[in-house]
Amino acid sequence: MTADAAEEVLLGVDTHKDVHAAAVVTVLGATLDRRSFPATADGYRQLVAWARSFGVLRRAGVECTGSYGAALARHLRVEGIEVTEVNQPDKAARRRHGKTDAVDAEAAARAVLSGRATAAAKTSDGPVEMLRLFKLAKGSAIKSRTQAINQLKSVLVSADVTLRESLAGLTNPLLFKRCAELETPDASGPASAARVTLRLLARRIQHLTDEINDLNKRIAEAVKVSTPGLLEVHGVGPDSAAVLLICAGDNPERVDSEASFAALCGTSPVEASSGKTQRRRLNRGGDRQANAALYRIVLSRLRWDGRTQEYLRRRLAEGKTRREIIRCLKRYVAREIYRLIVAPGPAADTAGAAT
Repeated sequence: MTADAAEEVLLGVDTHKDVHAAAVVTVLGATLDRRSFPATADGYRQLVAWARSFGVLRRAGVECTGSYGAALARHLRVEGIEVTEVNQPDKAARRRHGKTDAVDAEAAARAVLSGRATAAAKTSDGPVEMLRLFKLAKGSAIKSRTQAINQLKSVLVSADVTLRESLAGLTNPLLFKRCAELETPDASGPASAARVTLRLLARRIQHLTDEINDLNKRIAEAVKVSTPGLLEVHGVGPDSAAVLLICAGDNPERVDSEASFAALCGTSPVEASSGKTQRRRLNRGGDRQANAALYRIVLSRLRWDGRTQEYLRRRLAEGKTRREIIRCLKRYVAREIYRLIVAPGPAADTAGAAT
């Protein structure tokens, strides 16, 4: 089936690891064709050429743009096509229409056409994507190091009494250093096997520590490249900054207001009024890691920033609970961070902005 070359069409894609299912619909909602393509560079070119054979292609709805659809989304943007992130169809729609990859692809295109899907996909092609990868590697290194430390101390508890007493009372860095330097004779019994195990675990811990320290430096450098001035904000460290930047993405302009960013971080207030009681409660949605980063920033300010401490005392006197005050402070911090992310530059003196 062919269409008038001047007619606009929309592309919908249901992405998978090896194959992407695609569908093309007109702006009036008519389905023109559905087909599957391999998830390869050649397959992406074939998909775009096929979709454009039906008309003018300006918009595409793609599922899973942060995982299976990330490479396809980048290719579509290079081709000048606006990519919209599409969530999976709701269960009620699937019960009515069934579930196949082709049906899901068509539903993705219709979600863009109807306006149900409006969020621009993250570009994942700049320093924020670097931060995401570094944070991923750091998280697994920290988890592995914690496991190795717990195993080393577990082995030490049941080790030979002479060895255990020689290592008693040492701080962790010195303990790991001494264990890494243990002599390891041939394993002729449990005592020598314990020494070998302690040495291996200690050297693993040291290697992972070096890896984590290197990643810390890389994360700090990537934050400075992405958003100069963000690390100058009171209470913001490299890890918290990285989490908030990852939440916003490499194209933060897709978040059109500071209120949207607050909602994305789960800090927008939710009405919880009833009868004569007028109040707002915590938002339990949004990116929970970004929410936790804002919480850490607020705790730092409550401890070290005089203006934030004064704000806490004033709101307590007004009858607010500490939990409600922290919610308000997270909202203020989200506003401050958003302004820096969308317009990178030197940080203003905004510590304790809640006044």
